[in-house]
Amino acid sequence: MPGGPSAVGEGIGANAPKSRIAGIAMTAFSAFGGILFGYDTGVISGIKEMKSWLSQFGYATNDLVNHKTGFAISSSTESLVVSILSAGTFFGALMAAPTADYIGRKWGIVLSCLVFSIGVAMQTAATAIPLFVVGRVFAGLGVGLVSCLIPMYQSECSPKWIRGAVVSTYQWAITIGLLIAAVVNNATQNRDDASAYRLPIAIQFIWAAVLAGGMALLPESPRWLVKAGRDADAAHALSRLTGLTTTDPELEVELDEIRANLEAEIALGESSYADCFKFNQNKIALRTLTGIFIQAWQQLTGINFIFYYGTTFFQRSGISNPFLITIATNIVNVFTTLPGMWGVERFGRRRLLLVGAIGMCVCEYIVAIVGVTISVENIAGQKVLIAFVCIYIAFFASTWGPIAWVITGEIFPLQIRAKAMSLSTASNWLWNFGIGYATPYLVNKAPGSAGLEAKVFFIWGSTCFCCIIFTYFCIPETKGLSLEQIDLMYQNTTPAQSLEYRRRLIAEGPIHSEKPEVKEMSSDEKA
Repeated sequence: MPGGPSAVGEGIGANAPKSRIAGIAMTAFSAFGGILFGYDTGVISGIKEMKSWLSQFGYATNDLVNHKTGFAISSSTESLVVSILSAGTFFGALMAAPTADYIGRKWGIVLSCLVFSIGVAMQTAATAIPLFVVGRVFAGLGVGLVSCLIPMYQSECSPKWIRGAVVSTYQWAITIGLLIAAVVNNATQNRDDASAYRLPIAIQFIWAAVLAGGMALLPESPRWLVKAGRDADAAHALSRLTGLTTTDPELEVELDEIRANLEAEIALGESSYADCFKFNQNKIALRTLTGIFIQAWQQLTGINFIFYYGTTFFQRSGISNPFLITIATNIVNVFTTLPGMWGVERFGRRRLLLVGAIGMCVCEYIVAIVGVTISVENIAGQKVLIAFVCIYIAFFASTWGPIAWVITGEIFPLQIRAKAMSLSTASNWLWNFGIGYATPYLVNKAPGSAGLEAKVFFIWGSTCFCCIIFTYFCIPETKGLSLEQIDLMYQNTTPAQSLEYRRRLIAEGPIHSEKPEVKEMSSDEKA
């Protein structure tokens, strides 16, 4: 649990990790929701290129150069089908705040699965674009709820010494979902009937059932229970997560810290959406805007161009089997997330975000240059293009992919956490929608489209450069701190000076019920 006695080397956080293995496993299980997110994102990339889907929802064409199946859909239809999920997720993320506050983190996730399943049923049964699109909206509502509630649940239930790695499992599950979608699409693409696309869609019922069933058995977030005034239930939930008895002094210390921090926040009156943008001692506005913009910049790295339109992009770049290349890029995505899960607690959040942004910036400029200077017949050039796309994915998967969720899960105070996280997640999906909708118009060579093709990577490279600047000035180092200690950090220092202040917080130990104030650093110490 975040909020334990100390960050590293003593107390619940690190002295008794064996007693917490079961709790960590339970919290990590909730990351399974990332499968819903990743699979739904990845499945549309493949099915919209399948002949059976195009013949059902598109029109016949004689342009076999750009449309090898003999069927096509317009840029507007492609934009709508791909991006409408993100429109649903935007509103789902906003709905997550009242859902999390009123029925709790755990049961909110179960409700999300039910909403998601309604959308899957509509898409499976659809024979025309309107019902398919409505199904995408409902699925999006479910995914939007999940994408906010799961990092929130994980952050509130994880030990601080491994919180970053646990929250990163959510992003890892997203990458696994993307990979499974690519494999399933490749396996069914050549079927002649509607099962080619209906099977990949219907499999999503399984993911929703597993997540809902598992979450029903897990404990509720102790922090939410404390906020709801259910202290006895909070002690029981924390006992399940820590392996300690409800009367254990160490568990009581942790509960006292949570209560003390909540009481201080209530005294400041922070609870509404308007309070999320207050410029006060607790720097709530800075924290909310940091959450909103880190999710925006994550999308503006261009990663979803690969996972929404990768099959189409590789096909039009002259690659003979784009479905297999899509599987390859997803394998890279899955396995390079693992070093990030380890590194987030070894090297810290801030450093990895800087390294990742620099690496992605360089790779995307190289992809853009290669893409505009070689022909589709240049096999060596195509291999270089694929290689740097994979390196770019590796930088993203090990840094910005998981760490953006870690940051938004831990920088907000408890009193407004649900609302601020819903705004941050909604930002992710708003930009996801915008990029998904605009990309066909940016890359396709068709009337009314810009026809940028590989040149679009010049745009993504430039946005990654902006990510470097944003990280330096706005992201503090929070590795090893309890959620309550992060509150103190924001009150007493700036992100650029957070490394030294973090060391002092860890040295001074836990925040007890009296909440001793951590002294402001002198100018010499800041230097």
